[in-house]
Amino acid sequence: MNKKVLITGVAGFLGSHLAKDLLAAGCVVVGVDNLSSGKITNIKGLPEDRFIFKEMDVCSRKLLADPDFLNVQEIYHLASAASPKYYQASPFETINVNTIGTKNMLELAKRNHAKMVYTSTSEAYGDPEVHPQPETYRGNVNTWGPRACYDEAKRLGEVLCYLYYTQYQTKVKVARIFNTYSAGLANDDGRVISNFVTQAIKGEDITVYGDGTQTRSFCYVTDTINGLKLLMEKDEANGEIINIGNPIEHSILDLAHFVKKLSDSESFITFHPLPEDDPKVRRPVIDKARELLGWAPVKKLEDGLKETIAEYKEKLKIQEDKS
Repeated sequence: MNKKVLITGVAGFLGSHLAKDLLAAGCVVVGVDNLSSGKITNIKGLPEDRFIFKEMDVCSRKLLADPDFLNVQEIYHLASAASPKYYQASPFETINVNTIGTKNMLELAKRNHAKMVYTSTSEAYGDPEVHPQPETYRGNVNTWGPRACYDEAKRLGEVLCYLYYTQYQTKVKVARIFNTYSAGLANDDGRVISNFVTQAIKGEDITVYGDGTQTRSFCYVTDTINGLKLLMEKDEANGEIINIGNPIEHSILDLAHFVKKLSDSESFITFHPLPEDDPKVRRPVIDKARELLGWAPVKKLEDGLKETIAEYKEKLKIQEDKS
């Protein structure tokens, strides 16, 4: 019998990648998305005999009574805006999906005796005073600022996972995901790689916030998805928080120069004020992922960027032809 898997946020960047992977492996996938930031085009053409799409809000209690969710064996709770552009535009919805929505998913996992992966975020570390960041670091998060709706909601989602694990023995695991990118990330997403690549291809100024010395680590989507699937698979990960990210760190300014070079762009690099609470450094310690999951990223940044640039050039050409 085919495994039945529920993915929330299925029309988003990670959700649609994961759905395609699981369908290719023969699973039956039930996908939930309210399409607030996900795009229906991301899930077009998926096999209708094994893919059920539900346009629903994960915060709705109706979800718990829906027959399509009966006998779900695995739950990937990915629903949530993840780009500052989107979550700052919908702060209350962002809080709800990571708290009420997470509780609904945990309740479903408890009832179905299903396994669950909750996608938290490296933003749980805030603007870190410990570098690089291990899972034991408790973070430096500001509750009184424009990023708090995302950071703090994700942290509360982790608390709910802890409670369901300790009180009901629900098989839940938490992934703290660091920056993920790919050719499939929408070019208007507002995240740094999508911004830089789009600007470089169009010959627009490449906009660096701050002086560009702040750092990030970039993980290609196939590596992140493999990490999430291993997290689901391994019982040793039950009740654990695990960093999923690339431990190789790059400054934002170096990234801007790298994108400019790889896209053969004549764009200028310009500097702008740093947004409030923007973390200065970000790099995961992935010893736990290596030990418990046997996972580490394999895709080099140069190879991932080349694929992303080629795909974006194609996308932008299609958009220009349409207009």
